Parts: sequence; C-alpha cells; structure tokens
Amino acid sequence: MALISKKKRIYPISNGLRRYLIKYSREVDIPIHYHELLRYTSSIALYDSREQDTLWETVFYDQSDREEIHLNVKKIYALLKAGGDMSVMEHLYVDRIDLCVYGNTQPFRVRIVNRINDNFDYFYVKNADASRVYGLEFEHLLSPNRISYLVHRNTLIEEHIAGIPGDKFMRAHMNDPHLNPIRLAKEFVKFNERCFVRLLGDMHSSNFVIDVTPDFEETHYRIRAIDFDQQSYEGKKSIYLPQYFKENNVLIQLGMKYITPESMVQYQKEERALIATRLKSSRQGILDILRSMEHDTISLPENIASLKIDLAKHYGNDKFLACKNMGQIMKTSLEELIKK
Repeated sequence: MALISKKKRIYPISNGLRRYLIKYSREVDIPIHYHELLRYTSSIALYDSREQDTLWETVFYDQSDREEIHLNVKKIYALLKAGGDMSVMEHLYVDRIDLCVYGNTQPFRVRIVNRINDNFDYFYVKNADASRVYGLEFEHLLSPNRISYLVHRNTLIEEHIAGIPGDKFMRAHMNDPHLNPIRLAKEFVKFNERCFVRLLGDMHSSNFVIDVTPDFEETHYRIRAIDFDQQSYEGKKSIYLPQYFKENNVLIQLGMKYITPESMVQYQKEERALIATRLKSSRQGILDILRSMEHDTISLPENIASLKIDLAKHYGNDKFLACKNMGQIMKTSLEELIKK
C-alpha cells in the first residue's frame, strides 16, 4: 500500500525554470493574479446535482471589484484557449468562481459560459508550485496528452482536463453493459507505467480521470492525471506506482482478472517504447527541462536519498546512487528507458 509521508510544501519557480518557461512561451503576462482573486467578500458551499458537498466554495466579490475581475478572467481564458485573440470573449460570461479550500494550493476554478449555446468550460488559477509546473511539462512532453497552461510570476493558469473522475467511475460505471474490461485494464497498466517512468506520484483515484471514447465497435479509454503536485517529490518507489494505492483496487482487480502476466509485460514494453519515441521527438525540450530540474530544489534530502536507493534496486543500476537531486534521478530514469 502506498502512503504519502506528509503534506508537501510549495516550491517557488526558480530562475532556471523561469528561463525555460519563457523560452517555450509558457510565461505570459496575464491581467490578474492569484492573490487578487482572494479579495472575495463571501462564499457558500457548492453542492453537486445530488446535493453532495463538493468541498468547493463559490466566492462572491463586491460590485466594485466583480466587473473588473470577470473581465480579466475572460482575458485569461482567451490567452489560454485562443492565443490571446480577444474576439472569442464576445459571447462569453463568467458564470461562477469557486475556491477549493482543502487543496494543497487552494486553487480557484473559473466557469466560463457561451451565452449563445450555454456551452461551458473551466480553467484554474493557482499558486505557482515548481513541482506542479515540472509535472505539467513532463505530461505534455512524455504522455499522449497535450497540456495547456500558462505561468506569470507566482500565478499558474491551467486548462480543465475533461473526463470522469476515477473514484466516480469506479463507483458508478463498472456495471455498464458497454464496459470493455480488457481495454480498461490494459489502459491502467499503461497509465501505471507512464507514471513510474516519469516519476509522477500520488495517482490514486481522486487524482486522475477516465476519458471514455465510444467507437463504432469498441469503447476506448484514456486515464489522465489531473494532479501534478507530486512530481518527483516522494522518496518511496511505491508512491509512483498507481497499482499500490488501495483507492485503485477496482482497477487493480480488473487487471488481475483479465490480464495475464505475459500480456502485462507486453503492454509495459509497448508504453515504454511510446514514451521513448516521444522523448526522442522532443529531445531539446526534455534536455532543457532536465537541465533546469537538475539545478532546482523540489524535494527533501531524505526523499532523494530514499528514492535513488529504491530505483537502483529496481533497475539494478548503481548510477542512481550517484544522483544528488530529483532532476538527476529523473534523467537517469529516462536514460534507463532509452537503454532498454
């Protein structure tokens, strides 16, 4: 069973990481920052359609602030979704701004609605945490998913990642007659491998979504991480393997029922080959982000010492033991991928 040691601290954006963000157009001047959204005057608990507390609060602003705040968050949406083309704002309005009071970085979630067709979208405004930024960038470069995010000073803007929350899927969709258990179990194996290779931790069922795509004959699944705070932070190998979280037991048992050990090894090799291909095609970006990470502090010394021992044993590679920080451990993990 995987256990998180303690609440993770927030690491600031270093100069090296900032240079990377500027080079790859992730650093963009934005019209409103996280701390300005804290000027709300009141809030109410947000409940879902079944009257369950979502643990988010909808916040409200004084009339004198609200108009300016809503205008500026619409501008952020245009930067995030349309490269700054402000004409997309014409039919948009801000329906709601919510605050997650229990989250590690206490993010704001903005709900944007198109008044013509009532279609809606979300994005998030957060305190910029270096660990999360590294996680987002590695997801963009090494996974099959593209990620849209922006950073300015100490504020992080993230797009909403659509899908059914993993815990909700396991509660409500496992008995769906259209469920394809073999494909779902296979995707969990591949997701498990992706997380381990790029050292993304804490992937229990509340921290990923399942994207379901019906095809003309079959249903396809993609498991996508939505929380990147635990990128290269924890010191135990098991934290980077979703298969060790009890919250994922339904998917784990599905794999035990439908996937043979031989098939599992095949799927792991397939996923590693795909990651290696992405690594080669994004070689310069990977080298640049690793260079920044190797000169950055994003974990505790005891976590670094513990993880490098775990990975040296796992891979039978003593090169991990010489690593002095999480950037070097990450680089050695990716070298192991290429080698094999």
